[in-house]
Amino acid sequence: MTVTVNTVSHDSFRHSIKIDEHEVFTDLPKTMGGESSAPSPHDYFDAALGACKALTVKLYAQKKDIPLTGVTVEVKHDASEEQQGKYALHVKLTLKGVLTDAQREELHRVADKCPVHKLMTTAEITIETHLSEGAFSQ
Repeated sequence: MTVTVNTVSHDSFRHSIKIDEHEVFTDLPKTMGGESSAPSPHDYFDAALGACKALTVKLYAQKKDIPLTGVTVEVKHDASEEQQGKYALHVKLTLKGVLTDAQREELHRVADKCPVHKLMTTAEITIETHLSEGAFSQ
């Protein structure tokens, strides 16, 4: 899988994001000089967590024959201390279906074990950025 991000227009912050055969867009909020025409990179970061929790819970319930009919995950962030290295995510998990209290607790535990949650909280992530050679265009 490759993610490719390209500038859409030289006079805006809007970029296309291609992930294999899928395409989405990103932009900066108006407060930062963008047009707010698409989610910001921070929004996608938060969305990755919500999506992973929803898919993990749904898959687990299906495998365990738990009568889950739907999942809603709301993610809100507090970036007020991001410059100091603190980024707080607040997640509200809503489980739909006729479920016992034990099933709800089990699915709640599973949500916190989704791969993106683990990645965000326990992984040592390294990023290497290399400048492409020979790409001269104006």
